[in-house]
Amino acid sequence: MESRLNFFGNPLAGKVLKHINSANKVIADSTLPAATQELVKIRSSQINGCGFCTDMHTKDATHAGETQQRLNLVAAWREATVFTDAERAALELTEQGTRIADA
Repeated sequence: MESRLNFFGNPLAGKVLKHINSANKVIADSTLPAATQELVKIRSSQINGCGFCTDMHTKDATHAGETQQRLNLVAAWREATVFTDAERAALELTEQGTRIADA
């Protein structure tokens, strides 16, 4: 099987990966609980349409203690009642930051 994108052999892909890693460092170094960090990564991955990342972060969230119900509701977090105010704020900030280029 051949990769769709060679992150290490393509200069533009390398820049993209560098920015993704920088964004991840900001989240990892924050005071957000690990489970909330994964919710943020899942939502961003959903918005970006990355199936690989959504799958990876869903598995990481499960490992961090997230329930299947909450994982199922990340895409509809505004209507869901299972998220705390802090989690809702993190998800809103994630949507605003991820969709910044849409405006």
